[in-house]
Amino acid sequence: MNDNIQSPDMLFRKIYFSLLILFITWNLSAQVTMTFDVLPYHEIPAAPETFTAENTVARMIDGLGFRYFWATEGLQTTDLSYRPTEGARSCEETLDHIMGLSIMILNAVQNKTNVRSGEETSPAQFAVKRKTTLDNLKKASDLLKERGSDLNKVTIKFKNKDQKSEFPAWNLINGPISDALWHAGQVVSFRRSSGNPINPKVNVFTGKLND
Repeated sequence: MNDNIQSPDMLFRKIYFSLLILFITWNLSAQVTMTFDVLPYHEIPAAPETFTAENTVARMIDGLGFRYFWATEGLQTTDLSYRPTEGARSCEETLDHIMGLSIMILNAVQNKTNVRSGEETSPAQFAVKRKTTLDNLKKASDLLKERGSDLNKVTIKFKNKDQKSEFPAWNLINGPISDALWHAGQVVSFRRSSGNPINPKVNVFTGKLND
């Protein structure tokens, strides 16, 4: 018998596994494309045509969204569990905090009160957490651009049991927006330490990937 002649069963298996690999490759490619299509801030949005206080704050949020998108793109389980020291937040705990800050930013723009930080109800799945954070930032930015809100009337409101407090929009800038930028940078540092550095083509100045 010629050893080079393959049985129908073996030939079927080879065709089956070839098609399976092709399907998996196509599916992964489709997932990456879908991620870019569905999630905001793969690129920074076009700049507003005019400078206003509201557009300026919205642009800061857009810059945060772009940095966060790429700081979190492609994170693996080992990256999420990384912590620089025993007493420090892990990467995923830092992402919980950023999500809480995104809620605070959106609440301020919507004139809603912060009853808790948002970290307490953080979703378990990283993909859901990431999408929630990016959607919060995009919605806050869009509201500022479209509504042209008077920032003099935007306040950060907190309620803790019977205690209430309010802060002006100035604190939105030096508070949750700046804080989230700070922590997005930490995520970039964490993932570099865990062996999965950020995409080197990311250009935070242009808000795009370099060619």
